[in-house]
Amino acid sequence: MSSLPNYFAGLDIGGTTVKTVLVDERGEQVGDMVEVRSHVKEGFEATFQQLDSAIEQLLAQVGAEPSQIKGIGMDVPAPSNDGVIWGQANLGDDWVGTNIKEAYSKRQGVPVYMTNDGNAAALGEYAVRKKHMGGLLLVAPGTGLGGGLVLPGGRALEGANGLALEIGHISVPHREENGELPQCSCGLYGCLEAWVSLVALRRRIAAALEKEEHKDHPLNDGSPIEEKAFRLRDFAEQGDELALAIFEEQGRILGYGIADLVRVFDPGLVVLGGGLAESEFRHQYLKFVEEGFRERAWPMYVESPFEPGKTTTRFEWALGGDSAAALGVAYSARELFR
Repeated sequence: MSSLPNYFAGLDIGGTTVKTVLVDERGEQVGDMVEVRSHVKEGFEATFQQLDSAIEQLLAQVGAEPSQIKGIGMDVPAPSNDGVIWGQANLGDDWVGTNIKEAYSKRQGVPVYMTNDGNAAALGEYAVRKKHMGGLLLVAPGTGLGGGLVLPGGRALEGANGLALEIGHISVPHREENGELPQCSCGLYGCLEAWVSLVALRRRIAAALEKEEHKDHPLNDGSPIEEKAFRLRDFAEQGDELALAIFEEQGRILGYGIADLVRVFDPGLVVLGGGLAESEFRHQYLKFVEEGFRERAWPMYVESPFEPGKTTTRFEWALGGDSAAALGVAYSARELFR
């Protein structure tokens, strides 16, 4: 019987890069994260070659052999069910309808667990909180609004078809100043993502800069709206009133949406991820979120009616960083296949 240690690989497949980690039987990361270029638009076979290369590099760091990998976890930036991807998103054509999990399992000769990137990031946040045994809801504003829910014990709620927790597409009771509902990137109107995302920031900045009181704002410099949106965080960190007002609106609306999610799932812990997790004004942004949450949530979801002062829904910032999703699927592979 071999005395060599067993390992589990986590592969976070993105549109630009693939981030990968290796964990041992205790669930501890060994070696550094390995990042390689993503070839998802060239097809899944081209991507598999990149995954193979990343695994080789992970093993080389710890001087291990391929036979020591006993399971692999991977996530994809698209909805999937039991290894089969439902929608193309930013992937190549041949990904859709292919059982990616089965194909890569045969290629590597080990079992594979596969989920979407939101679930993977939520699992990663659960994995880095060693003493946390309850539920965890991740909400991650970015280009869109992603997230996931981990149940007590460490399993992601994926749904019957792998389509659960599309949190960006719940509706919120907010309208534009003209009374209209904003259109979401999904084509529907009034989605939470239409208020809380980088795309939404572009719309809100453009509307604000058209007003007379903001005609002399430094962002009214003729630069592209995409650039303005990226610069808005810098202005907020400097205390700019317009930037803070836009983020306050976004944060409070996000809090409203979280209140409804908490009313359904009661996770106990809400983790905020995305780029704002690294910002210098994140504490102020979290205050906006909590204010919106308290406005919308029933009191029992804020504080216990039986134990005054005991918080029933805690908010924390993400801890996992760039490797969270890879760590999350590696953690799941270890739980499933050890």
